[in-house]
Amino acid sequence: MLVLVSDPFSSDLPQRLARFGTVTDDKSRLAEANVVLIRSKTQCRKEYIDSAPNLELIIRGGVGMDNIDIPYAETKGIRCLNTADASSIAVAELVFALMIALPNHLTRADASMREGKWLKKELKRTELYGKTLGILGLGRIGLALAVRARAFRMNVLGWHPDVHFTEWAEICPTMQEVLRRADFVSLHMPLLDGTRGLINRESLKLMKDGAYLINAARGQIAVEEDVVQALKSGKLGGYATDVWTTDPPENSPLLNAPNTILTPHIGASTRENMGRIGDIVERLLEEHVAGRKA
Repeated sequence: MLVLVSDPFSSDLPQRLARFGTVTDDKSRLAEANVVLIRSKTQCRKEYIDSAPNLELIIRGGVGMDNIDIPYAETKGIRCLNTADASSIAVAELVFALMIALPNHLTRADASMREGKWLKKELKRTELYGKTLGILGLGRIGLALAVRARAFRMNVLGWHPDVHFTEWAEICPTMQEVLRRADFVSLHMPLLDGTRGLINRESLKLMKDGAYLINAARGQIAVEEDVVQALKSGKLGGYATDVWTTDPPENSPLLNAPNTILTPHIGASTRENMGRIGDIVERLLEEHVAGRKA
């Protein structure tokens, strides 16, 4: 069996997977590959899948699988799996760091000090204590964020199409209610036809004046131009994003927008998480090999 590691994983993963067969990062061997390991960069569309006649399994290291044409892959008998259980802690901790940094103006304070400025009077901080966090998407990451928010004594609202109860959040019947009530809104939903452009001029109007928005889901869920206008008008107090319409972003209006914190899609990039991803990849390959022999 040939395992193609198409995107960066932990450095020890090829050695761990060697017992299953040949492991390579040589992308020119795609046509020989039985298994492909990807993260967010490799796009497994029709042309890619057609170039891999021996492919049996695609494993996405991470959560979102919008870079895989799953229906087409399945017509070719290719299974598509992810490592969703691995990344919750890493992404939730990054989101919480961004949620602390925005109202405390940490990036502006740091930059101003390096410029020889002393903005003690200008930088007015806001506490998380007692504020309301709205989480759109209460999957693994959304729930991990809710646990952390409750530890900070925040009120937590949640919306998810098929989550009706959790001890960690008050479930709202609509996304619109979350937007109206929350001081902070964090996005944790997959990119689907129904979520693309979900945060736009009209939905932003529902939010409290000066509310904060954090996006660690997918860049395409928020219309960048509308977010920028909301920042400039003061409708949004701040916007932090780890995700983009393209990696890296090309001519994004967010790059010059005020009151933002921008990170280069590092939500899953902790040493600990890469180890957990490797553990799950190894287990999935064990199960795949066992199924082959059955």
